[in-house]
Amino acid sequence: MAKDLFDRYIWLVDTIYRAGKITFEEINERWLRSRLSEGQDLPLRTFHNWRTAIEQLFDINIECNRRGGYYYYIENADDMKRGGVRSWLLNTFAVNNLINESHHLKRRILFEEIPSGRQYLTPIIEAMRDSLEVELVHQSCWRDSESVYTVQPYCIKVFKQRWYVTGYCRERDALRTFSLDRIHRLTTLASKFTYPRGFDPDTYFASSFGIIAGDECEVETIRLRVYGMHRQYIRALPLHHTQREVETGEWESVFEYRMKPTFDLKQELLSRGDAVEVLSPQSLRDEMQKDIINMYNLYRCGV
Repeated sequence: MAKDLFDRYIWLVDTIYRAGKITFEEINERWLRSRLSEGQDLPLRTFHNWRTAIEQLFDINIECNRRGGYYYYIENADDMKRGGVRSWLLNTFAVNNLINESHHLKRRILFEEIPSGRQYLTPIIEAMRDSLEVELVHQSCWRDSESVYTVQPYCIKVFKQRWYVTGYCRERDALRTFSLDRIHRLTTLASKFTYPRGFDPDTYFASSFGIIAGDECEVETIRLRVYGMHRQYIRALPLHHTQREVETGEWESVFEYRMKPTFDLKQELLSRGDAVEVLSPQSLRDEMQKDIINMYNLYRCGV
């Protein structure tokens, strides 16, 4: 039910955003053509309830221009083109909705799915909005059994086809990040919390690649030598916002970063094979060399 409501919120935002301005009657016409409607009209009261929820959950304001007719539009629509949750909402739904509505094209459009965990997005976002703690029955990939955690949800983040929630964990007395697809059960509690003024999600993850904040790591200058055509991939999709191309040769380039050498970063560099070489710091180069030797040992003998 929560997932269906979440889809409807996104549908409404996407419909109004693409139209620019649109009457309620036109919204209802498009609603009836959507698979979400199941052939039922969109009640005006429901529409206004959705408007309120969308503003509270996503800080997207659907305004009404009463001059020359009642036209609805997205306030500050230009901001929708920038990053963050607004872009994710539109991009995700635009593709998914197009595929679902165009049944005859389904086999010809291939895309990556986030396999699970999405059903917890709405209750977590609502808990963030209402400053309510949540109880997670969670089983880490590193453990054989599940554990129960009381979490104050500060932010959510998607990385490598997985959703994560980061917040203060009472049992650990520290900030922790939990993968939504490892949650077995989630309960919203009545206990309130105060979102810390000093916490900023962008800042918290700013020095890291991926979902590991790397509290135990220091920010270092990391230099990578990238070979051949792979340089074009790095240039088009930087590994980190601090990326700089400091040396450019005919067949190789050196890229420099200011970030933490976390586990996520090492996994990413290993996945790029011999197209990327760590030059510094030496400690990261040594760790990469050790992992590569271990990988080599797995393959040097026959099965």
